[in-house]
Amino acid sequence: MKIDDEKEKNRYSLQMENFSSTAKLADDVSKRKSEEAMASENYNPFENRKIDNPTTFNGALAHLLKSSLGSGILAMPMAFKNGGLAFGLVGTVVVGFICAHCVHMLVRCSHILSKRIMVPSLTFAGTAEAAFETGPPATRRFSSIARQIINSALVLTYYAGNTIYVVFIASSIQQVVEYHLSPNINIRLYILMIWVPLMVLCLVRDLKNLVPFSVTANLFIVASFAITLYYMFTDIPDMSTRNQIASFDKLPLFFATVIFAMEGIGTVMPIENHMKEPEKFLSCCGVLQISMSVVVVLYGVIGFFGYLKFGEETEGSVTLNLPVEDILAQVVKILIAIAIFFTYALQFYVPTSIVWEIIQHKFPPHKERYYNYALRMITVTGTVILAAAVPNLGPIISLVGSVCFSVLGLLLPAVIDLVTRAELGYGAFKWIFVKDVIIMVIAIIALCAGTYTSFLDIIHAYT
Repeated sequence: MKIDDEKEKNRYSLQMENFSSTAKLADDVSKRKSEEAMASENYNPFENRKIDNPTTFNGALAHLLKSSLGSGILAMPMAFKNGGLAFGLVGTVVVGFICAHCVHMLVRCSHILSKRIMVPSLTFAGTAEAAFETGPPATRRFSSIARQIINSALVLTYYAGNTIYVVFIASSIQQVVEYHLSPNINIRLYILMIWVPLMVLCLVRDLKNLVPFSVTANLFIVASFAITLYYMFTDIPDMSTRNQIASFDKLPLFFATVIFAMEGIGTVMPIENHMKEPEKFLSCCGVLQISMSVVVVLYGVIGFFGYLKFGEETEGSVTLNLPVEDILAQVVKILIAIAIFFTYALQFYVPTSIVWEIIQHKFPPHKERYYNYALRMITVTGTVILAAAVPNLGPIISLVGSVCFSVLGLLLPAVIDLVTRAELGYGAFKWIFVKDVIIMVIAIIALCAGTYTSFLDIIHAYT
């Protein structure tokens, strides 16, 4: 009996020791998690950014304006033709607000996730991956897929957009040259003429060094718009002669054009990540608010008065409606061509950075610069060759842009916000959840409508 008592006592003692060890281990794990959470809460990603040549507030503003004020704004009168004067104004403001809010969501989620995983900054794809990795357990296995989807869509969208930029520049130059000299040269030769200048411009690797080009492009665009508005305000027809609301079957074309023209979400994260004061990107009267306000006003003015002036004869680019025999009209074509030429370099920065990040590890560090230059020359050459092979890329690029920007600009930011805030909560009555779902539904509708109308344009153009 005494032996049994001693065994029982030893067993009890062993159990207590095991329990004590387990409890201690649990306490250690809990303590470690608490320390990690505290470290994450105290981590300031902005203070840990190490940037060699940071971009100033004005530089970031110029970059973001330039990324949104591309050649798409020239199609705004056509958008109003497909929407009507009244519907076009309201629709432009609504689309602009939604696009700006989606950019705000993406950058805010990037800041939240940077603190959560304690890294200085995140790319668009990195933000999506981090959201899924740190989100609910069911989402974590999709983190790498989310990164791949965004990177693929960004590369496809921006290289395709650069291809149409090549065609646009060449077409503008061709119109002016043929009016004065009448050489009747094939547009493909004009495309080849701008190949080397584009290549030289795109060898600029630092985003800060592109600021002068962005500022110049913005000035040229503003000057071109001022001249274009001069023509628009000359002999303005009565508003009653134009549709206030277009037929329902044309409305998808309106939304597809405005979304494609206004979205510049792919350049947002590189611009914000290179800012000297990144906290001013989302602040009141910050980079985002100022740039999107300017964009919405300019888009609305150009679209409204362009359609009011030219009516049902409105072309895909409003500059095509300007009389080519006028000197001012020729100046517009040249200035816009130069502005889009500089825009090419900024849009080129996004997909090239993505591709380089994927392949950089394959090259020796002391030769990385040369391989980076080689990548830039190859990709510029690729866009030029594609433009020369198919110089009428409008309908195809519209399809790619409508699909990609509906996904990149609307759908994915809403999904990222939804997953990121799962841990933080969705607010009273889950209003954030409801809001994100509504944006996702709008994105899917825009995706389907844009695809449908773009296919109709392709069939019409090639049959």
